Amino acid sequence: MGMDSFWLQNARELVDCAMGRLPAHLIIKNGQWVCVQTGEIIPKTDVAMRAKRIAYVGEDASHTIGPKTVVIDADGQYLVPGLLDGHVHIESGMVTVTEFVRAVLPHGTTGLFIDPHEIANVFGLRGVRLMVDDAALQPVHVFVQMPSCVPSAPGFETPGAVLGPKDVTEAMTWPGIIGLGEMMDFPGVYEGDDKVHAEMSATRAAGKVIGGHYASPDLGRRFHGYVAGGPQDDHEGTRLEDAVARARQGMKVMMRYGSAWHDVAAQVKAVTELGLSSRQFLLCADDILSETLVNEGHMDRIIRHAIAEGLDPMTAIQMATINTAEHFGVSREIGLIAPGRFGDVVLVKDLRDFQVETVVARGKLAYQKKTILVALPAREYPEWAVRSVHFPRPLSAASFRLGAGGSQEVLANVIGIIENQAPTRHLLFKMTVKDGEIYPDLARDIAKLALVERHRPTGQVRVGLVHGFGFKIPCAVATTVAHDSHQMLVAGTDETQMAIAANHLESIGGGQVIVTNNTVIGEIRLPIAGLMSTGSAQQVADETASLLEGFKQCGCTLNNPNMQLSLLGLPVIPELRLTDLGLVDVNRFDFIPVLQHE
Repeated sequence: MGMDSFWLQNARELVDCAMGRLPAHLIIKNGQWVCVQTGEIIPKTDVAMRAKRIAYVGEDASHTIGPKTVVIDADGQYLVPGLLDGHVHIESGMVTVTEFVRAVLPHGTTGLFIDPHEIANVFGLRGVRLMVDDAALQPVHVFVQMPSCVPSAPGFETPGAVLGPKDVTEAMTWPGIIGLGEMMDFPGVYEGDDKVHAEMSATRAAGKVIGGHYASPDLGRRFHGYVAGGPQDDHEGTRLEDAVARARQGMKVMMRYGSAWHDVAAQVKAVTELGLSSRQFLLCADDILSETLVNEGHMDRIIRHAIAEGLDPMTAIQMATINTAEHFGVSREIGLIAPGRFGDVVLVKDLRDFQVETVVARGKLAYQKKTILVALPAREYPEWAVRSVHFPRPLSAASFRLGAGGSQEVLANVIGIIENQAPTRHLLFKMTVKDGEIYPDLARDIAKLALVERHRPTGQVRVGLVHGFGFKIPCAVATTVAHDSHQMLVAGTDETQMAIAANHLESIGGGQVIVTNNTVIGEIRLPIAGLMSTGSAQQVADETASLLEGFKQCGCTLNNPNMQLSLLGLPVIPELRLTDLGLVDVNRFDFIPVLQHE
């Protein structure tokens, strides 16, 4: 993990370096020190590092230079503490921890606080352990939060695994676990549910941070009840009043700017316009796609955006460094440039433009001249990790049959997609019965949606109807990225194409695929848990482009339709969702039939 007991054993080594009795391993000369702990920018500063840590920060460190010291001339560039992402799901980038680090290190990120909630829904505790073991090998700091809500909606879906208080208690003893992942079951907190309170209690007993997730606009008594339960931060605020309420109640306001969730602009006004102290505010990505990392950046992108929304550069940088480190209790290790801290320093020419030139991580030159200079761990994944899609037998067109009994016409409950939004609409359509079956209706943009159970494997297929993809030809798309239980979801306008898509996805171990004319025209291969690629972020970005191009060939013009599909099985967001247990009316938290016989 790297949060070692260095100071206990080796503080004298840093003293001897600071005094000039031992040479530095690396020094940065002539930089402008972005001193986040005081809010000052101090010119003509040198930083000397030894054994991964900072020994000396001052006007002249030439007394620490020995024959083997690596010397970097900053030439007046700003010296910024390594950037920290306070809340991120690696799996959303569809890559491994190593490949995520490879993608973000050039953008100045040297610390991540990850919640492996997605892999936990597939593999449970051993999936979390897989991520913890990966995290420990990285050349930067990767802290893991123990997922708290697996499954997200007990009784309404069947995940690949279930986690409870006993698992949380065990994980809190592991090196590398920093706290409890976002407590999404906010009604469970304010209603006094035993399981969620036992998980939070175990986290408190371990002296670690409880992550929050209060996804409701209600700031009344329920919100107060949630805060009293113990969550210490929240990234689900979207409005100015959300930020103000959380900050006043002692929660850290995690303002997210990921690929789809853009919640900085509204909430940052609490600081820029209302004048609230910025110390309660952090920046995070939450969910960020490989394409965004490759094409736009990571925390550097978020800092640029926060500055564009009116924040002073120093304040924006504090929200991605010291504020985050203090929140998680690791500011004696990271988050600022000061003696004893890890040697994590980012060099930039202009704080507003914030383009990363050089990165030093753990006292080593890690990135310069567009090249990563530190070794990233190679890893073979165990067989169970890359074989997570299980069918007892291949599917056929008949697997996707939607039987309709004897009547000529039925009323159907149809899931309606809303472009660029997670919620769906509960639509009603009259459907014609043909040979005792309901078929897709291209003219009215009604496709079939099926959920195929892939964990146990039961081979069970649930069939419903979906409106809004805009498919114009016989085609099908399938995904094993299907929040939060990550069963397989298949949408299509032709049952044969649906079977081909599902069987192909099973054969490659998971991911996302689109099929027309019995041919795969786009795919993302995600063999690890059906969620993550073994390739780079660039490879995932390229494969995603092929998938989205396939959607267009089928007539779909939605923005990120693969993300829309991946949410259609999530029974905690209104109004309708399809799970392995049936069609869920989320507003009433009850199952309803797909077809209502009139």
